[in-house]
Amino acid sequence: MPDPQPINLKEKVRRLPHQPGVYLMKDRLGQTLYVGKAKDLKKRVATYFQASRKLVIAQPKVRAMLELIHDFDIIRVKSEAEALLLEGQLIKKYRPRYNTDFTDDKRCLLVRIDLREPLPRFRLTRNRIDSHSRHFGPFAHSGHLRQTLSELRRKFGILLSDAKPTNMGAGRWRVYDDARAEIYGHPNEVTETEYRERMEAACEFLEGKARQWLKELEGQMQAAAETRHYEKAAAYRDRIEALKRTAQKTRKFERNALGQSDPKAAVRLLKEKLALPARPDHMECFDISHISGSFCVASMVAFKKGRPDRKQYRRYKIKSFVGNDDFRAMEEVIGRRYRRLRDEALPFPDLIVVDGGAGQVSAALRAFLNQGMEPPSLIGLAKKKETILFSDGRDPINLEAHDPALRLLQHLRDEAHHFANSFNAELRSQRLRESILQDFKGLGEAKRGALLAHFGSIGKMRQADTNAFSAVPGIGPATAARLVEFLKKA
Repeated sequence: MPDPQPINLKEKVRRLPHQPGVYLMKDRLGQTLYVGKAKDLKKRVATYFQASRKLVIAQPKVRAMLELIHDFDIIRVKSEAEALLLEGQLIKKYRPRYNTDFTDDKRCLLVRIDLREPLPRFRLTRNRIDSHSRHFGPFAHSGHLRQTLSELRRKFGILLSDAKPTNMGAGRWRVYDDARAEIYGHPNEVTETEYRERMEAACEFLEGKARQWLKELEGQMQAAAETRHYEKAAAYRDRIEALKRTAQKTRKFERNALGQSDPKAAVRLLKEKLALPARPDHMECFDISHISGSFCVASMVAFKKGRPDRKQYRRYKIKSFVGNDDFRAMEEVIGRRYRRLRDEALPFPDLIVVDGGAGQVSAALRAFLNQGMEPPSLIGLAKKKETILFSDGRDPINLEAHDPALRLLQHLRDEAHHFANSFNAELRSQRLRESILQDFKGLGEAKRGALLAHFGSIGKMRQADTNAFSAVPGIGPATAARLVEFLKKA
């Protein structure tokens, strides 16, 4: 059998892109000899065909492979992290004889948070464990991921796998029993609700919402460099690099993911298990979030055919009262949402889900009845035993833990919960930033309100000059000049 027509490999290399990707070295029969990743495909693959390369390689195994290379293929990707993940997948698929990494079926790391724990810890795993946990990843750079978790512990006061919190009774927990209680600078005694706020903030970073934190660290690095504290600046640089590498993941597992490739099948199953009159292709879910009655907000998330439709997500500030009343808050937000849909002649969803039990379901139903509206199918999902409650008087039911219909509802509920908590945290951060004006002498509540109404945020005030401040009613040139100087120093 004659040899295949020789391929001009150097010419093929010259046409390669300067992009990240994976390359597959092949022999004359088309068998894959080696799979490699590259930050720059052209530069990396070119090294295999340089005349001097064989002279400097001391490894007999690599020299032998170079003699067998007859052709190569490439696959372009968007990032070096994605290239690493794809490299591992292809090595598992082809089992190339010259690859020694990944052949043990080693997987990239995930971050797992078991929501059944009173204070959920952040652990590393290589496999999805169960449907009761949130999973983030996979992450290609294990060293950077471990460093990032240490940063998250320092920044947010979360627990890692080695932590052993102590139950103090009366609903309070001691997070650490050693020197870390002082090192990390967070309150060491917390309630479960307070800890889960920390957890949600750390999860936001793992979901890719890292911009503000990275900006803060970059500012601290720049300040250290300007004051010639170069070792401190270098430490900041390394922390920033680790955080950026971790945030550069290729995808994340959805919380309580369905565990199947076809969400539409879960939607059909949900119709059957709940005996719904129509298939719930359009679902909306509501959750309430507050801190002991303060910053009370609500979220609404929408799923279309079993998948999140994030363009339709909505956030609400509770307007009808101030305090701690989840039922009243649920009644208000349900009423506002569907009164608007009715007035604009827009379709109602096939299924409404509220995060909670009988009280929340009754409040949601009351919102419809008080406005003379007929509700669509309406259920509640109570967290403790994942009990499903119906607004039409049917007996509550419980589905099996691994039932795709239940996991779809959990996914929907968890999206609403996370969306509400993130809005609550955002409002609290905004209020803390705005409170800086209280330290400026000579500004009463009315003038502070006028400034915030005019500029919209403290961040925009920091960028303003004296003329911009003077344009606000009640703010004279002298006060404007003092404000500019104050905000620069604050």
